[in-house]
Amino acid sequence: MRRNDRKINDIEEIESIIEKSNVCRVALSENNSPYIVPVCFGYKDNCLYFHSAMEGKKIDIIKKNNNICFEFDIHGGLLKSEKPCDWDIEYSSVIGFGKASFINGFNEKIKALKIIIEHYSKNSYDFQKKFIDNVTIIKVETENIFGKRSGYL
Repeated sequence: MRRNDRKINDIEEIESIIEKSNVCRVALSENNSPYIVPVCFGYKDNCLYFHSAMEGKKIDIIKKNNNICFEFDIHGGLLKSEKPCDWDIEYSSVIGFGKASFINGFNEKIKALKIIIEHYSKNSYDFQKKFIDNVTIIKVETENIFGKRSGYL
């Protein structure tokens, strides 16, 4: 990172940014071509969880290449200046890297879905077996993670 004064290494601060984020962007690569997709997510114990349909581009790519980069951010607004090149955006962001795997067991899928739901709601849900059988759950074990801030967040 070029601006070390903006780097965040403290894991509690990094997890606070993740907790405040509503969207995770997952970056994948297929045949040396990048692909990025926003997902609903849950994060717990240094692992990212997201769900997907049983098939599709994201699933196809992960089956071939399970290296993943992911990004979270929160914004505070535009920081204007007298000089246009000095404008900035107030933000905090987190970027991480890891290896994706598919969760296949029924109880493990429910546990991961609860982690995802807890990120967005305090409600608890009962899951129908047919729903669990027809959803793919991806777990990304984080290998490297860091944050960055700009402005006053």
